[in-house]
Amino acid sequence: MHLSKSLYIRGLQCTKSLWFKIHQPELLSDVNPASTRKEQGKDVGKLAWQLFPDGIEIPYTTPEEQITLTQAYQDTGAATLFEATFEYDDVQIMVDIFQIDNGLVDVFEVKSTTGVKKTHLDDLSIQYYVLSGLGFNIKSANIINLNNDYVREEELDINQLFLINDVTKQIKKLQSLIPETVTNQKDILHGSEPVVSIGAYCTNPYPCEARKHCWQHIPSPSVFDIAGLTMEKKMAFYNQGIVEFHQITDYKDLNPGQMIQVSGETIIDKEAISQFLSDITYPISHLDFEAFQHAIPEWVGVKPYSQIPFQYSLHIEYEDGRLEHKEFLAPPGEDPRLLLVENLIQDIAGEGSVLVYNMSFEKGILKNLAAQYPQYAETLNKIKERIVDLIIPFINKSYYTPAMGGKYSIKKVLPALIPEMENAYKDLDLVHDGLGAMTAYSQMDADDSETRTALLKYCELDTLAMVEILKVLRNVEIFLYCRFEPLAIKFH
Repeated sequence: MHLSKSLYIRGLQCTKSLWFKIHQPELLSDVNPASTRKEQGKDVGKLAWQLFPDGIEIPYTTPEEQITLTQAYQDTGAATLFEATFEYDDVQIMVDIFQIDNGLVDVFEVKSTTGVKKTHLDDLSIQYYVLSGLGFNIKSANIINLNNDYVREEELDINQLFLINDVTKQIKKLQSLIPETVTNQKDILHGSEPVVSIGAYCTNPYPCEARKHCWQHIPSPSVFDIAGLTMEKKMAFYNQGIVEFHQITDYKDLNPGQMIQVSGETIIDKEAISQFLSDITYPISHLDFEAFQHAIPEWVGVKPYSQIPFQYSLHIEYEDGRLEHKEFLAPPGEDPRLLLVENLIQDIAGEGSVLVYNMSFEKGILKNLAAQYPQYAETLNKIKERIVDLIIPFINKSYYTPAMGGKYSIKKVLPALIPEMENAYKDLDLVHDGLGAMTAYSQMDADDSETRTALLKYCELDTLAMVEILKVLRNVEIFLYCRFEPLAIKFH
């Protein structure tokens, strides 16, 4: 039984997860099935190979065949290998980029992030351990990642896109701990299921695939659902045997919003809601964008992971009660931004409020579009200045019900305020959330009418939800005032 880089990193996070991966993989679940991040990571890795034009790729077959082929290329004097494969101390590794010159080795690990993380160092450190154990003289250990300051021009400049970080000193400092860790992980794999309690490591540095299994004893809601509470404080409750809200008797670690959530009470502050509504003027343009992010910038003016809007929905609400819906979805496979801007300017009301949900996203989109298309900057900036954020009454707890679970996303607020719309997003075809929309659009071709319809329906629901939520706020008749005293909550 061999360890690999991925198994080693998994074991650093949780040894029980490591054991499950080998012995009971059926207990693991995909924590992010709609994500395209892995595919983008592969694309970034292969693009980084172009920094080393004379490199030779070791094709993916079996570890044993890859190890043999790696050795064969070394015997012929190959200087640069991609996915070079080695084994030492029952640990198998594949090195993204392996260079050897006059007996000195440079190792490069490619990451599709815009910064270097601790787990990246752990990844590279196990490679250093194996190569050193095999007798290689390592001159440098490097992490290649994306440059978040790089803005693409007409041609993609990979020398500007990528940053090469020499982390040799950090990697060397980690070496003293590796032999014991490797031995411990191998012993665990040859033993019975380890006893490991739940903890912060269930989500850090990655969401664990075994979380659903390991957390099945935790009720819902629980102290782990308290919005904005640190994991340290949640675990402090848990370690005291406090799991459910009613078990909490000491409120000193909770802020007012968390106390409202734990109390299970409904808060409707009519005065605050009325003040919010007074800032909204007709006609009301309920606006929602959908966007995707690419690790590798495809078009002029784009950075790695820039938000690229490809779709919007508009519900325009007039003072006489009329409701008009307009929408846009860019053709796939091309830069959607300019066409989206031109359609938005044509469709959106020229006056009145622009109502959005969580305005930082929409404002960021409009700001970037204005910078990219100066001919439309004045109009786009005026749209941005008219934005009113519908999330405010909920984030401020002016309107709160226990059904929101301490959260205020539109997918929590909508069913809490309008129970008959509880399954509105679940009942949609193909696309049920923003990540799903991004994934669907990235995979859609020009003839895919089914996906196109699903995307339009999803985005339309987002703005229709805003229309319905606004109706509820307007119809508020019951209100409660609340004040907080130490260790207690009172409503009157």
